[in-house]
Amino acid sequence: MRTDFTVNRDALEARLGKKRAEHVMGAAKTAAELARRYGVDADKAERAALLHDWFRGASLSELDALIDVYGLDHSLKGDANLSHGPVAAAFMERELGVTDAELLDAVRYHTTGRAGMSELEKILYAADAAEPSRDYDGVSELRETAEKDLNAACRAALENTLRRLSEKGRTPDPASLRALEWFNGLNN
Repeated sequence: MRTDFTVNRDALEARLGKKRAEHVMGAAKTAAELARRYGVDADKAERAALLHDWFRGASLSELDALIDVYGLDHSLKGDANLSHGPVAAAFMERELGVTDAELLDAVRYHTTGRAGMSELEKILYAADAAEPSRDYDGVSELRETAEKDLNAACRAALENTLRRLSEKGRTPDPASLRALEWFNGLNN
């Protein structure tokens, strides 16, 4: 399984811009720290985080074209927020030769989450939401929770996402709803 690709700050800034590159670098650092805390391969967590937003700045037309090229679900078309993770995972697999399914799934589901998330998936999900450049109501509490209880941090991040979507009148992805239901069931 190939996980030896490298991505540096210069490549990130050239592709994503300074602000998004700062987010990605913060997510990578946070993911590595959380991985060490929870007994997960920190290098793998960092690598997943480094490419999780590789297509975040891509145009909708580019993302839609890549959905076709990679044979992804056409329901992703027209939504950059939902498609950038699956496109990045397909790119990693097809263009970089990454075969580690757990790493690919972490990138694929970093926006929506999903029921049955692996520890690596949870780490990337929490790191993406809680990395140092994030600034929103509740992020400090989320960071503290992530240090103590990874499942609770993912549940809180999902609840926050679903609340924001509701406030904007947007329909949540069904995977996010199933993920929240799954996390809620873990503590029962």
